[in-house]
Amino acid sequence: MSEQNTPTPTPGVTPTDSPKIGDDGDPILRIEGITKQFGGITALDGVDLTVDPGITGLIGPNGAGKTTLFNCLTGFHKPDDGRVHLYETDITGKEPPAIAQQGMVRTFQIPRELADMTVFENLLLAPMNQHGERLRGAWIRGDQFVEEEQVIRDRAREIAVFFEIDHLLDEPAGSLSGGQRKLLEIARALLTDPDIVLLDEPLAGVNPTLEQKILGRIEALVEDGYSFLLIEHDIDLIMDNCERVVVMHQGAVLTTGAPEAVQSDERVIEAYLGGDDV
Repeated sequence: MSEQNTPTPTPGVTPTDSPKIGDDGDPILRIEGITKQFGGITALDGVDLTVDPGITGLIGPNGAGKTTLFNCLTGFHKPDDGRVHLYETDITGKEPPAIAQQGMVRTFQIPRELADMTVFENLLLAPMNQHGERLRGAWIRGDQFVEEEQVIRDRAREIAVFFEIDHLLDEPAGSLSGGQRKLLEIARALLTDPDIVLLDEPLAGVNPTLEQKILGRIEALVEDGYSFLLIEHDIDLIMDNCERVVVMHQGAVLTTGAPEAVQSDERVIEAYLGGDDV
């Protein structure tokens, strides 16, 4: 268990030191004509969208296609048509681990922790390309693997301190509260060293105190160079915390823009007041 209980200003996991494509303000994600059908139902209907560095909010009535879009972007569904580019790399239809390795990961509405393992063990599983997990790793340079494992353990402890869950490192992940599980899920995502994290309702069901804690952590991470695409049903929260807002309706992008412009868009007002539950 970590000996620290005071939050640090930045996490132990930071973006790589080398400049990233897109650090000059180019879009991180380019989504072109993404379409997805389930049976005879069109869930996504030619979604065109760019996602810039920083925090982008994604809103829309229930059934608008927000989570389906996340699934198509991160490889959990394969789109029927269209392309997805992460920076200049075409990642369309790749498997989730390959997309994560390119620099994009996601969280889920319902956290997917390994309940019977400790919080610390859940964190240690997150970093990718660990040499000790490969069969050939048993035959070469054992000291290298020991050093790598220590680095991973140190990073896991540091990010646990950052999210103020370090006092829970030895607890079974299944024993955490709903809010703590969401913190664990975001922490695990960051341990993959991503460029962009897709957050699917990370604040749903979270008490106001913890909500502000999570938002504060996200803002600090943006200062460190991370970017986020955030689904939330609390429109005020999105408008107050996101630099750009995307509104989906009936499987397509209705509008995008600064929060002030989106709030005053009559199409957005009609979509939310036309009978769909937010």
